[in-house]
Amino acid sequence: MIGRGAMSNSVAELERAPLILAAGTNTTETHPVIALRIKKAVSKGSKLIVADPRKIELVSFAHRWLRLKVGTDIALYNAMAHVIIEEGLYNKEYVEKRTKGFEKLKRFLKPYTPEYAEKITGLPRAEIIAAAREYAGAERAAIVYTL
Repeated sequence: MIGRGAMSNSVAELERAPLILAAGTNTTETHPVIALRIKKAVSKGSKLIVADPRKIELVSFAHRWLRLKVGTDIALYNAMAHVIIEEGLYNKEYVEKRTKGFEKLKRFLKPYTPEYAEKITGLPRAEIIAAAREYAGAERAAIVYTL
């Protein structure tokens, strides 16, 4: 094993996340305990965005389903990051003090407009923009995925 995925927060903290993005994961099948926490969070008012081509169980709990074409996840996430950066929806002080290479990232993401991603993912540009704004606008947000 060269590396492994690790969470930056506890499973219990998922219940307190105002917004959860389930990215290409059938969490109910692969991590049922985590799925239960996500469902509890939604029942307490958290928003759930599911980015998956499949109508997985969590879609019925989601307020937004990004039903993208299979294999187009990266175009979606790059376009969301593009929107967040272009609209200044990120913590500029944090980026300035604690990151390196942000200008390089901005240049890399420049071509990943929502219009470009729409052609690849099949998602309307307005959905991509709305999801990016919701994610960036959340006080705290969690991303769940499976390896």
